[in-house]
Amino acid sequence: MKEVVLPELAEGVNEATVSFWHIEEGDVVKEGQDLVEMATDKAVFNVPSPAAGVLIEALVHEGDVVKVGEILAKIKIGE
Repeated sequence: MKEVVLPELAEGVNEATVSFWHIEEGDVVKEGQDLVEMATDKAVFNVPSPAAGVLIEALVHEGDVVKVGEILAKIKIGE
């Protein structure tokens, strides 16, 4: 199991808002594939998959405000 977390952002930016998911639970993903688009007051960016596998659980939803280091999703590796 691999957790997808919100990475460190620009200096002074501690949180981001979930814009939308590029994939759905149960979808097969490749390492580096964009999973979710996030937005701050300064930028919009995608969070990539840290591993190949299956997205088994999205823990945040569109419109949620997420802090740096918070878990966004869980991926079952090796599918």
